[in-house]
Amino acid sequence: LMARLKSCPYCGRFHAVDFDCGKKPPSIRRYNPNPTPSDRIRNSFKWQKVRDRVKDRDHYLCRLCLPGDGYKRLNNENLEVHHIVPIEQDESLAFDESNLITLCRQHHEEAEAAGEAMRETLRALAATPVTL
Repeated sequence: LMARLKSCPYCGRFHAVDFDCGKKPPSIRRYNPNPTPSDRIRNSFKWQKVRDRVKDRDHYLCRLCLPGDGYKRLNNENLEVHHIVPIEQDESLAFDESNLITLCRQHHEEAEAAGEAMRETLRALAATPVTL
């Protein structure tokens, strides 16, 4: 009986289907035995759906980069969805779309650093539809 062979994407050789050549890199994702409530929310299917709806609502653009909001460019790169009130402060708002806004990585980091100082601005933007 001849063993089934496959082309290995890691070493470039052909070997048996069940053979491990040892070249496969370790998995990036690691099991977290003690996930926090925010970890459970961010890893949920429900969060993925809400996150996609918010990005769609915001037309896949950073709301702080939009013209008329202090910047003069449209930015659709490195987008993330920001919790205006953090999950750790109020879990009940985790999936509330009025508490979520699409931001580029730079503005997301700035919003996280600013904390409460920027919340009213972000709430107003999240409540205002994007007009292009």
